[in-house]
Amino acid sequence: MDSVCVYTGASPGASDEYRAAAEGVAREIAVRGMTLVYGGGHVGLMGAAADAALAAGGKVVGVIPADIADKEVEHTGLSELLVVDSMHERKMTMLKRADGMIALPGGLGTLEELFEVWTWNQLGFHHKPVGLLNVAGYYDHLLRFLDHMVDQRFVKPEHHGLLLVDDDYCALLDRMAAFEPPVVDK
Repeated sequence: MDSVCVYTGASPGASDEYRAAAEGVAREIAVRGMTLVYGGGHVGLMGAAADAALAAGGKVVGVIPADIADKEVEHTGLSELLVVDSMHERKMTMLKRADGMIALPGGLGTLEELFEVWTWNQLGFHHKPVGLLNVAGYYDHLLRFLDHMVDQRFVKPEHHGLLLVDDDYCALLDRMAAFEPPVVDK
């Protein structure tokens, strides 16, 4: 992997552990010589991740819709900032610029981005690893619900297995780098 897209919140969240994880994974991406791709903001966990990667000497590419950039939340110190016309274009650009995606703690936008790229993986629109960093148990309830979806036969086990979950960002990046997409029925 040469680049990793990080989905995370424009809010700092309620725990300092979330910020520490966002900064840690971003530094690790930079130390490994990979480019960090993200939503282009300077606020919340997004901004913390970008700043940490830059401070570690990494390359950071932000992708932000013009209407959000107009609200002056774009990060002006990035290696590259792409201002696009829509959220759809943002998500497609981020997917194209990244070799893998990781969701950290975040809100509705983070979940939407995660589920979209995971669904696209399931459908065969891409074959890139999709990871979920479960910081301080943030996603425990969601993970139980996803297991319930499998139990109720709305999600096939092999599709559930396309989501790589870990609470250690180094281990998650290693798993993503070794990811071989399984052959699954659509």
